[in-house]
Amino acid sequence: MDAESAKAAELSLPQAFLLLATNDKNGKPEVPVFALRTTVAGAILAELHLLGAIGLQGKYVRATGTYPQTEFQHELELIRGKSRPRTPKWWVSVLDSRAEVQLVYEGMASLGIVEHVGEKHLGRFRAVRYPHKDHAPEAALLKNIEAALSGAPSDLEAPDSTATEAGAVDAGTTVAGAADVGASDARWTDVGAPDAGTLDAGASDAGTPAPAKPGAQTPDARTTVLIALLQAAGLLGKLFPAADLTQASELARDYWPTRAVEDELRLIRLAEEEAATL
Repeated sequence: MDAESAKAAELSLPQAFLLLATNDKNGKPEVPVFALRTTVAGAILAELHLLGAIGLQGKYVRATGTYPQTEFQHELELIRGKSRPRTPKWWVSVLDSRAEVQLVYEGMASLGIVEHVGEKHLGRFRAVRYPHKDHAPEAALLKNIEAALSGAPSDLEAPDSTATEAGAVDAGTTVAGAADVGASDARWTDVGAPDAGTLDAGASDAGTPAPAKPGAQTPDARTTVLIALLQAAGLLGKLFPAADLTQASELARDYWPTRAVEDELRLIRLAEEEAATL
């Protein structure tokens, strides 16, 4: 693993999404703030799912018997402590907050990937931006995504959604118990490496798969989920305008955290449209 891939490997899914959703020069979001916050909430659910801490049972998000060390321990405890199970969309709406986004940004600032920059407005208010400081992680993530999009469409499959007591969807790190999983451990498979995990719940067939480009490898689970998050936020096409996003769209609908993001964003947009007509 080269230096840029090593730095990117430290990132959680919310950090990876937020890094790609932020303008590297001015530090401002490339998507509307409501889309940024909602997708970060979905990314937190996806992160906990790939660590094996939560899963989907029927229509509801449930905690498993796995106790990974994660920077999203507070969010995990909220899910564990809920007396009645809730839907993914409910959790996306609960985790959707400015505070969650800022915590993720500050985590990347502590790694030296982005820089905390403040601006005064009207001499009173302070707007915070996070321009990129180290461009290597972004480059590594984009390289992984480009490699995944260049492969056969059938390679983009949603991770297994089922909550289990001990198993976790492989995400480039071993999740057998809390003591073994550090937040700084490498979580992303290196660029071009074959996927080590089993992705059981495939996206629906979109027709005859296009042949993979020479040298293309099956993407790892985290890269696949990151693609789904970017697509749900409406950002994937901006980052890769020449890519065929048909399978990515199906992936975003098939994977439960990103489906919840899309459902929540749809309701927000409808509410805004209705408000505009009043």
